[in-house]
Amino acid sequence: MTQFSDLKLDPKVLKAIHEAGYTTPTPIQAQAIPHALEGRDVLGIAQTGTGKTASFTLPLITRLGRGRARARMPRSLVLAPTRELAAQVAENFDTYAKHTRLTKALLIGGVAFGEQDKLIDRGVDVLIATPGRLLDHFERGKLLLTGVEVMVVDEADRMLDMGFIPDIERIFGLTPFTRQTFFYSATMAPEIERITNTFLSNPARIEIARQATASETIAQELIELPATRRDTAAKMKRDALRAIIAAEGDKIENAVIFCNRKVDVDILAKSLAKYKLDAAPIHGDLDQSMRTRTLEKFRAGELRLLIASDVAARGLDVPSVSHVFNFDLPSHPEDYVHRIGRTGRAGRSGKAISLMVPADQKYLEQIEKLLQKALPRGTAPELDAPAAPARAQEERPSRARSHKIKTPQPSEPAANASVAPVAKTPEPARPEPQRAAPQRREPRERDQGRNRRDTNRDSVVGMGDHVPDFLMREFRVA
Repeated sequence: MTQFSDLKLDPKVLKAIHEAGYTTPTPIQAQAIPHALEGRDVLGIAQTGTGKTASFTLPLITRLGRGRARARMPRSLVLAPTRELAAQVAENFDTYAKHTRLTKALLIGGVAFGEQDKLIDRGVDVLIATPGRLLDHFERGKLLLTGVEVMVVDEADRMLDMGFIPDIERIFGLTPFTRQTFFYSATMAPEIERITNTFLSNPARIEIARQATASETIAQELIELPATRRDTAAKMKRDALRAIIAAEGDKIENAVIFCNRKVDVDILAKSLAKYKLDAAPIHGDLDQSMRTRTLEKFRAGELRLLIASDVAARGLDVPSVSHVFNFDLPSHPEDYVHRIGRTGRAGRSGKAISLMVPADQKYLEQIEKLLQKALPRGTAPELDAPAAPARAQEERPSRARSHKIKTPQPSEPAANASVAPVAKTPEPARPEPQRAAPQRREPRERDQGRNRRDTNRDSVVGMGDHVPDFLMREFRVA
């Protein structure tokens, strides 16, 4: 079996690896690191949680051990789709480069430009950034990419989903043609394959597992719920989730719960907190400092349940995550693999439980088609049946009854009482009132003028027989 000591890494890097507690590389590390140290481009295709970050961080530190950084001209560039993933790469760099003098800078949104400008002005060996913030610094004239020796694109399929591919192509054009490129992705969409054919030169293709497969150390389970109405489905899923958490009990050390929408993340976090469960949200609309504090608490074990959108599906690396819950089935089947890949990492066992309502059937079919197997069905928890709705007459009075004045009726005589019949005097017939015939309105002159088509065109329209007196006066002719 290959050991890290067999990979010709820098002794300082090997010392940091040993202090981190690792001795045996993962399959993608064992195959990618030798090609990277030879200077070849690397195209890595592997599922999440297989150690892709270390597979490019370790040879990157080894190669940059010789040389010195210059101001505003980083020697290497690592692109990540999300802030969390970029921060994760920065943490790996700090772990493995702590015995070297290499410097780094992290360029992500939500942080002031001033502090980042100071780091770039000093000169950095490794620049870790999201595409948008990197281009912001470049357009401000604070950054030059002509000195990049090694370029890394991590989670390229996620870049495609987030619309970063045009930015990636532009950044490739700003870097030297002689650079070494590491390109990593969990899946190979046609658009990603086009980019690799354009910007990578004879890459070493390393495919560890079949594209978009889940780790065998993850026990998957699907819970089908009968809710058919949209307004009741969310509540039923929240009730089922709390029941499952209670049933799992102490087996849940910590868990990540994924929702499709940010608003659902906030609603679910508040609902779990209402029932005294230790939960906190994280999604893209939250302030970066709040997201960072939440992740730190989760990694430190101070937070048990992390409610997240897909912003955390790729960038969260906590080896001890015991459970992953899919509160919503993802609309993209690849996201299912990335979500459940938060558990079962580094050879540990994990459990992924997904909730489904009938409206999610199309998403389930796509996921099972991608995995090429059916998800194991679990038993739905017993939930309190909702109270049957009362009859409409009992819930609210009829509108006609509420506004109609009821006339009191005389009570009927008892059956055994003897009552003399009263002769009724016939009432004289009332003559029906005669309705006046409707008066016909005489048409006005203007109406006659408007309806000239209906009049006889041979008749003369004028003053009639009456002629004004001033027209009948005699006048003299000179």
